Amino acid sequence: MLRLAVATDAETLERIREPLADRGIEAAHLPTSRRAQPLDGAREPFDVGFVYPSRLMEGGVADAMLGVPWVNDREAVLRSRNKAETLSRLDRAGVPTPETVHVSNPADKATLRAAFERFDPPVVVKPNSATRGVGVAKVGDLDSFLGVCDYLALVHDYRATEDRSFLVQEYLPGATDYRAMVADGDCVGCVERRLPADERAAGRWKHNVHRGAVAEGIDLPADRRRLAERAAAALDVPWLGVDLLVTDDRAVVNETNARPTVDEATKYDDGFYDRLAALVSETARRNR
Repeated sequence: MLRLAVATDAETLERIREPLADRGIEAAHLPTSRRAQPLDGAREPFDVGFVYPSRLMEGGVADAMLGVPWVNDREAVLRSRNKAETLSRLDRAGVPTPETVHVSNPADKATLRAAFERFDPPVVVKPNSATRGVGVAKVGDLDSFLGVCDYLALVHDYRATEDRSFLVQEYLPGATDYRAMVADGDCVGCVERRLPADERAAGRWKHNVHRGAVAEGIDLPADRRRLAERAAAALDVPWLGVDLLVTDDRAVVNETNARPTVDEATKYDDGFYDRLAALVSETARRNR
């Protein structure tokens, strides 16, 4: 039986453990943080890693000690985490994306004003490399925009801040939010993420599940599936969550996630775990 190293001990591990075991793969937790790791210590035996750890320094140690291939390696995770790089690669590949400006701090007021004035407000301001909707704001006027930029500048002034950039992006009112899952080039399922009616009435607009949105499995139309597959191919990421925003006249790839949470199996296509197991097994064979 293959042993699969999973760097997060959360929903994903609990959901994939039994289905993968039925297919000859033992998924086990690989702790990488909140611990003291002797660098000459015993190496726990694994054949393959699932997704490279989110904390890159700890991930580098784990990678060096294990010496195994990852389904999503360090480069894949970094490509997806860097939202500006992702959008640039997608645009170059002809994949539709929202209009976006990448701002690198420190930026002066004239630069910030010019970025804002490219859009019809409101605009979306988001950190370049955060996840789960953290730090994302919708801003409707120039003064408020500059105020948000002031706060970001304070954060970016801290020397240990690794990414000192952010995005200014067009807001697509009324867009439907989808998360499509792509495994080894094929779309294997999709959920629609929506806020409960009372939350929308309260003025909320972010559709992140970690912030209260509900994810419901849906049958994504063929053209939208192809869009998600094109995004994964452009980024060369084997296991990818692709976030689509769809309006009456547009469908764009808004973000991607190379560390996606695995949802309940009912929200994916038939044969989902067969495809995932095949991807893990093929990755492991690269090390033999």
